[in-house]
Amino acid sequence: MVDTTPLISLPEPCANRAWVDAAVRTIDAESMRSADTHLHKLELPAQWGIDLYLKDESTHRTGSLKHRLARSLFLYGLVNGWITQGTTIVEASSGSTAVSEAYYAKLLGLPFIAVMAQSTSPEKIALIEEVGGTCHLVADPSTVYEVAEQLAAQTNGHYMDQFTYAERATDWRGNNNIAESIFEQLAMEGHPIPAWIVVGAGTGGTSATIGRFARYHRYPTRLAIADPEGSAFSPAWHAWNDGGDPALATGTASRIEGIGRARPEPSFVPSVIDFMSTVPDSASVAAMRHLKEFAQLSPGPSTGTNLWLAWQIVARMLANGQKGSVVTLLCDNGERYAGSYYNDDWLAGAGLEPARYAGRIERLLETGSWD
Repeated sequence: MVDTTPLISLPEPCANRAWVDAAVRTIDAESMRSADTHLHKLELPAQWGIDLYLKDESTHRTGSLKHRLARSLFLYGLVNGWITQGTTIVEASSGSTAVSEAYYAKLLGLPFIAVMAQSTSPEKIALIEEVGGTCHLVADPSTVYEVAEQLAAQTNGHYMDQFTYAERATDWRGNNNIAESIFEQLAMEGHPIPAWIVVGAGTGGTSATIGRFARYHRYPTRLAIADPEGSAFSPAWHAWNDGGDPALATGTASRIEGIGRARPEPSFVPSVIDFMSTVPDSASVAAMRHLKEFAQLSPGPSTGTNLWLAWQIVARMLANGQKGSVVTLLCDNGERYAGSYYNDDWLAGAGLEPARYAGRIERLLETGSWD
């Protein structure tokens, strides 16, 4: 018998696919126009044989480390078919991620809604609105996830969900991620392979990227996480380290914007972390303010959290007679916190007392010991 099955019909090219192709090209072009962020070397006593570096993520177009995350999340949403022409972008964010996502949404001509706690600094809210975003404030920070999902459903939009997708949206093998950038910029330094990289955890995406990158390239670099007091990340890591279930850890809302969470987020990967330490919130502010005087760099509070642990690691290396380099992040610019963490009245109202910790870093630099 003769086969009379008709020839299959194929769909015409999708107009929406053409828009997605153009959107990916737009984001890639924006990245090509951007130079890498600076790697500052802090001046330590030469006889120590230890170098301390700050990767200055505040020099991104949107002023923070979250510029990298926003780019990755938008590309991830586009290539998965979740973001199309006219899609309303919704995010649960304490501020910096929302600023960066609002920028990319505007770049693609998409509406953007940020769901955040009412306690978010006015400076960050203003930055989001300046680039065309809308801020939806909630009284209870624990509801930001639920409210963001509801708004995305109501607008037929896309909930970016940085806390779930941060660790998978970034290519940890390279592709100009932050880890690759750090190692490339250290190539001509005295200790090109850092002994330690110190970061905080907000989503867990940055720590996952750096930890995986070091393992993939077989670097001996170890990863330390500085966690604000009350955050669930530190107990989650300790639970994993002791053979328990990290998902059962609980915490409270962080007083240090951008890092620390009341729950261990899905993007937090404890198995790539070598050491974790809780940093007192007042110590974070003290380290933040010290850097401004010591190096004429203006950081936000999460940078202070990073630095407090980084200085302790430097002190331990010195005590053990070890030489090498330590790298941490300058996450965003202190101008965003002029009315909060750099304001003594605001600090007093928040119960933060950086004076209790002032002088500790100076004594380390003078005596070589962490008392």
